[in-house]
Amino acid sequence: MSGEVRILDAHGQPVRIQRRRPLALNGNSNVPFDAASRSSQHMAAWNPTLWSADTGMNPYRDTIVARVRDAVANDGWASGAVTRILDNAIGANLKPISKPDWMWLQQETGNKGFDHAWAREFGRAVDSHWRTWANDPGFWCDITRNQTFSQMAHTSFRHVLVDGDAIAILPWAPERVGRGRARYCTAVQLIDPDRLSNPNLVFDQQSLRGGCEIDGYGATVAYHIREAHQNDWWAGAASMTWKRVPRETDWGRPYVVHSFEQQRAGQHRGGAGIFAPVLERLKMLIKYDGTELDAAIINAIFAAYVESPMDPQLVKEAMGGGEGDIDREFSLNGYQQDRMAWGEENALVLGGARIPHLYPGEAIRTVTAARPSSNYAPFQAAALRNIAAGLGLSAQQLSNDWSDVNYSSARAAMLEAHKTLTRRQTNFFVSWATPIRSALLEEMMEVDGLPLPGGVVPEFMDARAAYVRCQWAGPPRGWINPVDERAGAILGMDSGLSTLEQETFAQGDDWEELLHQRAEEIRTMDELKIPRPEWVGQQVASIVSRPPQKPEAA
Repeated sequence: MSGEVRILDAHGQPVRIQRRRPLALNGNSNVPFDAASRSSQHMAAWNPTLWSADTGMNPYRDTIVARVRDAVANDGWASGAVTRILDNAIGANLKPISKPDWMWLQQETGNKGFDHAWAREFGRAVDSHWRTWANDPGFWCDITRNQTFSQMAHTSFRHVLVDGDAIAILPWAPERVGRGRARYCTAVQLIDPDRLSNPNLVFDQQSLRGGCEIDGYGATVAYHIREAHQNDWWAGAASMTWKRVPRETDWGRPYVVHSFEQQRAGQHRGGAGIFAPVLERLKMLIKYDGTELDAAIINAIFAAYVESPMDPQLVKEAMGGGEGDIDREFSLNGYQQDRMAWGEENALVLGGARIPHLYPGEAIRTVTAARPSSNYAPFQAAALRNIAAGLGLSAQQLSNDWSDVNYSSARAAMLEAHKTLTRRQTNFFVSWATPIRSALLEEMMEVDGLPLPGGVVPEFMDARAAYVRCQWAGPPRGWINPVDERAGAILGMDSGLSTLEQETFAQGDDWEELLHQRAEEIRTMDELKIPRPEWVGQQVASIVSRPPQKPEAA
């Protein structure tokens, strides 16, 4: 054809052009990554779906949480894992140590009264007022008057670990304020995460996800909470009635506190707790462990048996199942009498121990106990390591078995687990504890007359982050080798790589309280004429020997 260009090979034949096939998204075509292959023997049956953060979790949340709760309630490993994390993250006395951002306040207002000395005075006053609210023996910080603040934090963090969410409402209760009653109107009401759901159980919508009402930016602006739990049989219509609760007041005071571990963008509810990725394997281990225990019990009960020459027909006749009269030698009673007589006539004793002499034709057989299986211990250890890795714990913390580790390996395992613990702890403090402290501090600024410098002082809501800033002191990290680790702490302080504040905070203490207590102890020793110990240095001794100064009025 005119105008057609043809390329010939060395033999004058047209060259066949190899056309490149486009990469197919399915079928048996080659793909650049093995992970994307749909024809591989190992990958062909693996076809998960891309779910959004909310759609992939909210419809299945109740099923997963119910299973996790059952495992935590009935399995020692699961229950122990939750207890271990709670004890290391929250402990028995959770307390804030105020660290107001005086530098920001000074720069923002130009007021030189916002300095380090003011920050210490303000922080001491705030922390003392906080303790009167959080640890009040009347439990006025809890709207139900059942728990202190630390106990409520313990319960809420448990909800995060098991259920994936922790929810609290901060009601304003002025009717409780009075002599011998509450000092503040601010209180905390814990909400079961099950009660957070879409009204009338409708499916998730563009502006409603798992009970969270969101705006055009994806931010939660309100929560829809049932008046009662869905399985409260006595609640009646309240279990099918929802209340819309705004996230905060018009001026920004938090009203609903919602804490969860966000793992994906666009996520508005927590997952299903820390057990969701390992729940199937945990259930398999629980079942295997129970089966081995049942087998061991059966073997322990069924220890031996006796073989008898009686055949089925003879047994039937012995039991009186034949026709007509049965002679004595074929009756069960006669057979047993013959056996007893034989044993009495042929009793053997060796060294005071009786040796049974069996009836002719009888033999004793023992059952060899083959349980637990020899493979059980390695399987259990491997399964526990897998579960511990998913929970962010060391295998020794989960099993509570430290027999196979030395100091170095135990220390390394604890350090790795501590990183995960610290992240979870900090996330909970920021999203749950700090908003509650912010609401209470707003009221403190109005009723307590906290120390503030003269001049320009910003309103609380205009500088909330600066006023509320603090460190949350949880339980002490503890020691594996107290002598060596404390020597390392002293070396760090002496070299300038650490401070007394850092070292005491790691043990859940306040360095200023520690120094004041130490000074008081030295003064008491001097008053009682007790020789000072070696840890009282000359410089410290000269300082504490001064008469105590009268504290300035706040």
